[in-house]
Amino acid sequence: MSDGPRHLATRAVHAGNAVDPGTGAIRRPLVTANSYALPDDPSELSWSGTGTPLYTRNGGANQGWLEEKLAALDGGESALALATGVAALHAVFFTLLRTGDHVVCSDVTYAATHQLLTALLPDKYGIETTLVDSADPDAVRAAMRPTTRLVHVETPANPTTKITDVAAVAEVAHAGGALLSVDATFATPVLQRPLELGADLVVHSLTKYVNGHGDAMGGAVIGSAELVERIRLEAGVNAGATISPFNAWLIMRGAVTLPMRMRAHCAGAQVVAEFLAQDPRVAYVAYPGLPDHPQHALAARTLDGGFGGMLAFAVRGDPATQNRFVAALELITSAVSLGHDESLVVHVGTDGPRAAHWPAEFRRWGHLRLSVGLEDPRDLVADIEQALARTLS
Repeated sequence: MSDGPRHLATRAVHAGNAVDPGTGAIRRPLVTANSYALPDDPSELSWSGTGTPLYTRNGGANQGWLEEKLAALDGGESALALATGVAALHAVFFTLLRTGDHVVCSDVTYAATHQLLTALLPDKYGIETTLVDSADPDAVRAAMRPTTRLVHVETPANPTTKITDVAAVAEVAHAGGALLSVDATFATPVLQRPLELGADLVVHSLTKYVNGHGDAMGGAVIGSAELVERIRLEAGVNAGATISPFNAWLIMRGAVTLPMRMRAHCAGAQVVAEFLAQDPRVAYVAYPGLPDHPQHALAARTLDGGFGGMLAFAVRGDPATQNRFVAALELITSAVSLGHDESLVVHVGTDGPRAAHWPAEFRRWGHLRLSVGLEDPRDLVADIEQALARTLS
């Protein structure tokens, strides 16, 4: 289908879908085959090729249909779906970086991103990374070197919800001869499409909001056909981090409702954040929708129609108090991951290498990362209220 003039919700429903020619079904089927029929003379085929269906490690039917939808949602020429979000991050770094290269990265990122860029890639390949406050384009500019090949930012950032001005950082990166990749897992294409702001690549953990049901793993890289196809060959085919057909099928299903789900996540998170912000038993709340968030004005200008479903906070007390509060919750589930239909909370302490870049209140109190689900926010507030009463009253 042509995606040009169609709005995001329409693309979410129709992109990548078509009538199945074999059965007449109006939904793409689940194709579990790991091999595809070869032509009569396969001698000229590239066994690592992706243009002709050949072997599911190179690319399967469900993967391809999902990629059509992902590219349409983010406004990219091409997309690559992989097994996990970390596989997508690794694919970008593995493909674009060589020994001696330099990366500028947000100082607040997902733990696996931090580990890849500050430990594994330097130790194994001699790739250096400078961590900067990416909310300050001048700090990004000051960190650039002649060997900088990639600027990587995460916005909103995990776990502090720091916001980066993608358009401003794109100008800095390109002026320095580097590419810009953006981890937009928290924002999703509903709230921000970094490619439209000048980014070269956008990365998502599909496990989170795009799938939305807590039952599948996946990751994606979206961008120009040239860049994505290079990543597909080097890191997709040859590193083998292929998404399974079933997970691709599940995520394809989940992505259909992403626009309406994301609006509900945003609305619920705003209600919960405002409740927490006025309660004296709460030490702090980090949510871009609150006026006292450091980048509230930037978030209001650059995020479309909401401030996301993620927030961080802490109750007043030591780590044992945080744990008692979480244990007292009856509706909100204590578990990792985010972007599910159900609300999830995880207590994270104050140690570890990433914590050095967290705000002072995060280092003092630790934090509870809350992914606000699709429940009625009045019920979530009531659950938090009763847990506060049991823990701190």
